[in-house]
Amino acid sequence: MRFDALHKWTLTPSEAMALQRQLRERLVLDGAVDSLEQVAGADVAFVDGGQAAHGVVVVLSVPGFHIVELVEDIRPVTFPYIPGLLSFRESPVLLACFERLRARPQVVLVDGQGIAHPRRLGIASHLGLWLDLPTVGVAKSRLFGAHPEVPDRAGAVVPLTDGAEQIGVVLRSRPGTQPLYVSPGHRIGMDAALRVVQACLAGYRLPEPTRLADQYSKKRSSGLGESQAVLL
Repeated sequence: MRFDALHKWTLTPSEAMALQRQLRERLVLDGAVDSLEQVAGADVAFVDGGQAAHGVVVVLSVPGFHIVELVEDIRPVTFPYIPGLLSFRESPVLLACFERLRARPQVVLVDGQGIAHPRRLGIASHLGLWLDLPTVGVAKSRLFGAHPEVPDRAGAVVPLTDGAEQIGVVLRSRPGTQPLYVSPGHRIGMDAALRVVQACLAGYRLPEPTRLADQYSKKRSSGLGESQAVLL
Protein backbone atom coordinates (compact mmCIF):
# COMPACT_ATOMS: atom_id res chain seq x y z
CA MET A 1 0.00 0.00 0.00
CA ARG A 2 1.07 3.55 -0.65
CA PHE A 3 0.08 6.51 1.49
CA ASP A 4 1.43 9.97 2.27
CA ALA A 5 3.05 10.91 5.57
CA LEU A 6 0.64 12.72 7.87
CA HIS A 7 3.14 14.13 10.37
CA LYS A 8 6.47 13.43 12.09
CA TRP A 9 6.71 11.07 15.06
CA THR A 10 9.35 12.91 17.08
CA LEU A 11 6.91 14.57 19.48
CA THR A 12 6.71 15.21 23.19
CA PRO A 13 3.59 13.99 25.01
CA SER A 14 2.19 17.52 25.16
CA GLU A 15 2.84 17.99 21.43
CA ALA A 16 1.17 14.62 20.75
CA MET A 17 -1.98 15.65 22.64
CA ALA A 18 -2.10 18.96 20.76
CA LEU A 19 -1.75 17.07 17.48
CA GLN A 20 -4.65 14.78 18.41
CA ARG A 21 -6.87 17.82 18.94
CA GLN A 22 -5.89 19.14 15.51
CA LEU A 23 -6.29 15.85 13.66
CA ARG A 24 -9.72 15.05 15.07
CA GLU A 25 -11.12 17.92 13.01
CA ARG A 26 -10.20 15.97 9.87
CA LEU A 27 -12.11 12.81 10.75
CA VAL A 28 -15.02 11.71 8.58
CA LEU A 29 -17.49 9.89 10.79
CA ASP A 30 -20.03 8.67 8.29
CA GLY A 31 -20.16 6.23 5.42
CA ALA A 32 -20.55 2.47 5.09
CA VAL A 33 -18.70 -0.47 3.57
CA ASP A 34 -20.75 -2.15 0.85
CA SER A 35 -20.19 -5.71 -0.38
CA LEU A 36 -17.69 -6.55 2.34
CA GLU A 37 -15.02 -8.86 0.88
CA GLN A 38 -11.67 -8.11 2.55
CA VAL A 39 -11.11 -6.88 6.10
CA ALA A 40 -7.78 -6.21 7.79
CA GLY A 41 -7.00 -6.66 11.46
CA ALA A 42 -4.12 -4.84 13.17
CA ASP A 43 -2.49 -5.51 16.52
CA VAL A 44 0.82 -4.97 18.33
CA ALA A 45 2.70 -6.97 20.96
CA PHE A 46 5.73 -5.70 22.85
CA VAL A 47 8.99 -7.63 23.11
CA ASP A 48 12.44 -7.17 24.66
CA GLY A 49 10.98 -5.89 27.89
CA GLY A 50 8.84 -3.35 26.07
CA GLN A 51 11.76 -1.93 24.08
CA ALA A 52 10.43 -3.14 20.72
CA ALA A 53 6.99 -3.37 19.13
CA HIS A 54 5.93 -6.30 16.97
CA GLY A 55 3.13 -5.30 14.63
CA VAL A 56 0.90 -7.62 12.62
CA VAL A 57 -1.63 -6.83 9.92
CA VAL A 58 -3.71 -9.72 8.59
CA VAL A 59 -6.15 -9.43 5.69
CA LEU A 60 -9.05 -11.89 5.67
CA SER A 61 -11.66 -12.73 3.06
CA VAL A 62 -15.28 -12.27 4.12
CA PRO A 63 -17.15 -14.52 4.45
CA GLY A 64 -14.99 -17.54 5.19
CA PHE A 65 -12.19 -15.69 6.99
CA HIS A 66 -9.39 -17.13 4.87
CA ILE A 67 -6.04 -15.36 5.20
CA VAL A 68 -5.34 -13.38 2.04
CA GLU A 69 -2.17 -11.73 3.33
CA LEU A 70 -0.19 -11.53 6.54
CA VAL A 71 2.43 -8.85 7.17
CA GLU A 72 4.53 -8.29 10.27
CA ASP A 73 7.32 -5.96 11.33
CA ILE A 74 9.29 -5.11 14.43
CA ARG A 75 10.53 -1.65 15.38
CA PRO A 76 12.11 0.01 18.44
CA VAL A 77 9.66 1.76 20.75
CA THR A 78 10.37 5.49 20.80
CA PHE A 79 7.41 6.84 22.78
CA PRO A 80 6.57 6.25 26.46
CA TYR A 81 3.46 4.46 27.68
CA ILE A 82 0.86 7.15 28.42
CA PRO A 83 -2.87 6.38 28.52
CA GLY A 84 -4.59 8.11 25.61
CA LEU A 85 -1.39 8.24 23.55
CA LEU A 86 -1.19 4.58 22.58
CA SER A 87 -1.12 5.48 18.91
CA PHE A 88 2.26 7.17 19.22
CA ARG A 89 3.77 3.90 20.51
CA GLU A 90 2.03 1.49 18.16
CA SER A 91 1.23 3.28 14.90
CA PRO A 92 4.79 3.47 13.49
CA VAL A 93 5.22 -0.32 13.40
CA LEU A 94 1.70 -0.85 12.06
CA LEU A 95 2.28 1.70 9.30
CA ALA A 96 5.45 -0.18 8.39
CA CYS A 97 3.27 -3.29 8.03
CA PHE A 98 0.70 -1.50 5.87
CA GLU A 99 3.49 -0.21 3.60
CA ARG A 100 4.39 -3.83 2.86
CA LEU A 101 0.80 -4.88 2.22
CA ARG A 102 -0.08 -5.83 -1.36
CA ALA A 103 -3.82 -5.99 -0.82
CA ARG A 104 -5.84 -2.86 -0.09
CA PRO A 105 -8.53 -3.87 2.40
CA GLN A 106 -11.95 -2.27 2.40
CA VAL A 107 -11.87 -1.63 6.12
CA VAL A 108 -9.40 -2.05 8.98
CA LEU A 109 -10.29 -3.30 12.47
CA VAL A 110 -7.78 -2.05 15.04
CA ASP A 111 -7.16 -3.37 18.53
CA GLY A 112 -7.78 -0.06 20.27
CA GLN A 113 -10.09 2.94 20.31
CA GLY A 114 -11.53 5.01 17.50
CA ILE A 115 -13.33 8.15 18.72
CA ALA A 116 -14.05 6.57 22.12
CA HIS A 117 -11.17 8.64 23.40
CA PRO A 118 -10.92 11.80 25.53
CA ARG A 119 -9.63 13.78 22.53
CA ARG A 120 -11.63 11.72 19.99
CA LEU A 121 -8.51 10.39 18.28
CA GLY A 122 -7.61 6.87 19.33
CA ILE A 123 -5.30 4.64 17.33
CA ALA A 124 -8.02 3.51 14.91
CA SER A 125 -8.85 7.13 14.03
CA HIS A 126 -5.17 8.02 13.78
CA LEU A 127 -4.41 5.11 11.44
CA GLY A 128 -7.48 5.90 9.37
CA LEU A 129 -6.15 9.39 8.65
CA TRP A 130 -2.73 8.01 7.70
CA LEU A 131 -4.13 5.28 5.45
CA ASP A 132 -7.18 7.13 4.11
CA LEU A 133 -9.19 3.96 4.76
CA PRO A 134 -12.31 3.18 6.78
CA THR A 135 -11.17 2.08 10.24
CA VAL A 136 -12.95 0.78 13.33
CA GLY A 137 -11.67 0.62 16.88
CA VAL A 138 -12.36 -2.69 18.63
CA ALA A 139 -11.01 -2.37 22.15
CA LYS A 140 -10.98 -5.03 24.88
CA SER A 141 -11.45 -2.47 27.65
CA ARG A 142 -12.97 0.95 28.18
CA LEU A 143 -10.72 3.99 27.96
CA PHE A 144 -13.35 6.72 28.13
CA GLY A 145 -17.09 7.21 28.36
CA ALA A 146 -19.91 5.59 30.30
CA HIS A 147 -22.49 2.93 29.52
CA PRO A 148 -25.26 0.90 31.15
CA GLU A 149 -24.83 -2.77 31.96
CA VAL A 150 -24.63 -4.96 28.87
CA PRO A 151 -27.03 -7.93 28.92
CA ASP A 152 -25.19 -11.26 29.04
CA ARG A 153 -26.29 -12.54 25.67
CA ALA A 154 -24.53 -12.70 22.33
CA GLY A 155 -25.20 -9.63 20.22
CA ALA A 156 -26.36 -7.38 23.06
CA VAL A 157 -25.40 -3.74 22.42
CA VAL A 158 -25.60 -0.60 24.57
CA PRO A 159 -24.40 2.94 23.75
CA LEU A 160 -21.09 4.31 25.00
CA THR A 161 -21.49 7.99 25.74
CA ASP A 162 -19.68 11.09 26.92
CA GLY A 163 -22.50 13.16 28.34
CA ALA A 164 -25.06 13.60 25.58
CA GLU A 165 -22.62 12.50 22.84
CA GLN A 166 -22.46 8.91 21.68
CA ILE A 167 -18.83 7.92 21.08
CA GLY A 168 -19.24 4.20 20.50
CA VAL A 169 -21.13 1.06 21.39
CA VAL A 170 -20.46 -1.73 23.85
CA LEU A 171 -21.00 -5.16 22.29
CA ARG A 172 -21.35 -8.48 24.08
CA SER A 173 -19.96 -10.72 21.37
CA ARG A 174 -20.12 -13.91 23.44
CA PRO A 175 -22.02 -14.75 26.64
CA GLY A 176 -19.90 -15.01 29.77
CA THR A 177 -17.09 -12.85 28.38
CA GLN A 178 -16.22 -9.19 28.80
CA PRO A 179 -17.80 -6.92 26.16
CA LEU A 180 -16.00 -5.13 23.36
CA TYR A 181 -15.81 -1.35 22.94
CA VAL A 182 -16.51 -0.53 19.31
CA SER A 183 -16.14 2.97 17.89
CA PRO A 184 -15.74 4.43 14.40
CA GLY A 185 -12.22 5.48 13.52
CA HIS A 186 -12.40 7.28 10.19
CA ARG A 187 -14.53 7.21 7.01
CA ILE A 188 -17.27 5.10 8.60
CA GLY A 189 -20.36 5.77 10.67
CA MET A 190 -21.36 4.35 14.04
CA ASP A 191 -23.93 1.86 12.74
CA ALA A 192 -21.71 0.73 9.88
CA ALA A 193 -18.77 0.21 12.24
CA LEU A 194 -20.89 -2.08 14.40
CA ARG A 195 -22.15 -4.01 11.37
CA VAL A 196 -18.61 -4.67 10.15
CA VAL A 197 -17.57 -6.00 13.56
CA GLN A 198 -20.69 -8.19 13.77
CA ALA A 199 -19.99 -9.56 10.27
CA CYS A 200 -16.50 -10.59 11.42
CA LEU A 201 -17.56 -12.55 14.52
CA ALA A 202 -17.06 -16.31 14.34
CA GLY A 203 -17.96 -17.57 17.79
CA TYR A 204 -15.08 -16.00 19.69
CA ARG A 205 -14.99 -12.88 21.82
CA LEU A 206 -12.91 -10.95 19.27
CA PRO A 207 -13.76 -10.49 15.59
CA GLU A 208 -11.62 -12.74 13.41
CA PRO A 209 -9.32 -10.04 11.92
CA THR A 210 -8.14 -8.72 15.29
CA ARG A 211 -8.26 -12.14 16.92
CA LEU A 212 -5.81 -13.54 14.39
CA ALA A 213 -3.65 -10.41 14.43
CA ASP A 214 -3.51 -10.72 18.23
CA GLN A 215 -2.54 -14.39 18.02
CA TYR A 216 0.19 -13.83 15.45
CA SER A 217 1.61 -10.79 17.22
CA LYS A 218 2.06 -12.81 20.42
CA LYS A 219 3.00 -16.12 18.81
CA ARG A 220 5.65 -14.75 16.47
CA SER A 221 7.16 -12.11 18.73
CA SER A 222 9.73 -14.50 20.12
CA GLY A 223 12.84 -14.46 17.96
CA LEU A 224 11.54 -12.13 15.25
CA GLY A 225 14.44 -9.98 14.15
CA GLU A 226 13.37 -8.37 10.91
CA SER A 227 10.27 -7.45 8.96
CA GLN A 228 8.47 -10.23 7.15
CA ALA A 229 5.64 -10.45 4.65
CA VAL A 230 3.67 -13.52 3.73
CA LEU A 231 1.13 -13.88 0.92
CA LEU A 232 -1.09 -16.94 1.42
